Amino acid sequence: MNKTESIYENCLQSMFALQRFGIKLELDTILGLLKLLGNPHLSYRCIHIAGTNGKGSIASSLALMLNDSGYRVGLFTSPHLIKFNERIQINGKPINDEKVVSLYKTIRNADRGERKATFFEFATAMALYEFACNQVDWAVIETGMGGRLDATNIIKPKLSIITNISLEHQEYLGNTLTQIAVEKGGIIKPNIPVVTGVSQKSVISVIEEISRRQNAPCYRKGKDFRIRCKANGHFDYFGIDQNIKNLTTGLAGNHQLDNAAIVLAACEQLINQGMILPQNVIRNTLKNNHWPGRLEKVCAKPRVILDGAHNLMAARVLSDYIKEELKEFATTLVVGILDDKPYEKMLKLLVPVCRKVILTKPKINRALAPQKLFDIVIPINSNIEIIEDVAVAVSTAIKNCRSHEAVCVAGSLYVVGEAKEALSNLSDFI
Repeated sequence: MNKTESIYENCLQSMFALQRFGIKLELDTILGLLKLLGNPHLSYRCIHIAGTNGKGSIASSLALMLNDSGYRVGLFTSPHLIKFNERIQINGKPINDEKVVSLYKTIRNADRGERKATFFEFATAMALYEFACNQVDWAVIETGMGGRLDATNIIKPKLSIITNISLEHQEYLGNTLTQIAVEKGGIIKPNIPVVTGVSQKSVISVIEEISRRQNAPCYRKGKDFRIRCKANGHFDYFGIDQNIKNLTTGLAGNHQLDNAAIVLAACEQLINQGMILPQNVIRNTLKNNHWPGRLEKVCAKPRVILDGAHNLMAARVLSDYIKEELKEFATTLVVGILDDKPYEKMLKLLVPVCRKVILTKPKINRALAPQKLFDIVIPINSNIEIIEDVAVAVSTAIKNCRSHEAVCVAGSLYVVGEAKEALSNLSDFI
């Protein structure tokens, strides 16, 4: 490791150490930090995205569309899969190591409030400051958790998006869909349009009521815009002001059609605000967009699928995918889950559709011990193995995979990240 690499690693260690402060849902600290930095988040236009699933796919699609249409675009997402730099991108490219070091020093010097910034607040400040330094035209910002008190909720967006809502992070956001909807709906701003894919009646009522109070035009999938599926993954979009026929998306899974509908409705709102988004760019971006770690096929022979499936809704989507798309294969599931997830319900969705299960554990202190997962899996599927190291677990699964079999790595984006890093040289596994 050279000197530059050493400085970079030291900065990352210092940032990750901030996780000991936990999660703080309040906005005073991030506001104070950004004020000392000159309020960089007010120097460009923003799109703000909250929801349970689909945030990253939608954010990456919109960022790419804006960039391909000639705009300079910043993208902030979380978590990263392999390297922290992935969280902060300019025109589709993660910032480099030297920029991470520079940003770390800048934010550390400005972090002088009564309470030190948490890891996510620190990372958010880095992204917002970097976007200003790069003079982006647009920044696409994904919330970390919730919305109302999420560190990203200090931006002044031109468009708000709420993808969908299910039970998650209940210790922070509430125990009911209604309570969680109030938190997610906290990103809705006065007079700023909101596009949403929420579907439950109780959630719809909350989002529409918040929108009404904020005088924010609300456009809902299934009511104001919709899609019609056709053969071979194609679909037609029937929108708020326009219809577009014979579209495809490069992202796998039927749920990505719903995400595409939200992206298209968002584009309509941006065009109404004067943005130039040519229809051929919109069409090509949907077709070619790629978002790693979400039903990502990394190898065809043997077939290897990586999917975070990090909450109940995502686990249900993956279970359906395995039943429909991998029905010709006997699938080995390599799975590790964090302790704040509904792991029992997730496993009961995933385990029955797989031939074999390998339980593993990502290198994060919130990871569940495989033995705890074992006790849930064994009554469902006795073909089970524990291999704590993710790289070894993935390697073992692939090396034992025959032509009519598949490997699916899931349960956490941290597991997927470690798997992707290990698979960077796939020839070592086959």
